[in-house]
Amino acid sequence: MSQHLLYETPQIRICYDEPAGWLHSEWIGNQDYESVRLGATRMLECLTQYQCRKVLNDNTRVTSIWADAAQWGGTEWFPAMRAAGCEYFAWVYSPNVYSRLSTDLTLQYTAAGIIILTFDDINTAQLWLQQM
Repeated sequence: MSQHLLYETPQIRICYDEPAGWLHSEWIGNQDYESVRLGATRMLECLTQYQCRKVLNDNTRVTSIWADAAQWGGTEWFPAMRAAGCEYFAWVYSPNVYSRLSTDLTLQYTAAGIIILTFDDINTAQLWLQQM
């Protein structure tokens, strides 16, 4: 795949997948309120810059709970993502149970109008996004 690296820190890597036409974010390691807000805000900026309708959000490598950012993500960030043009959001769960709970909590807070599905593996998430 031809991906252009847009942003990278020890906690997140954001790329634009040109052939697929989506933003691909890979979250890494321990996450907390600050790292989630910083990474998510940068995702929003990249989504706006590349005018993406789709996001592949990969939490496979997340190793911690980040539930303190769930309400912000659901009530502020997802609506901003929708306003910026996001329509489809494929979210790949972490194998870490606490990270999975944080994802589910975030989704309970959102009613942004984005079609968001969760997946246990990245290949299935990619296939779904390709069909959208």
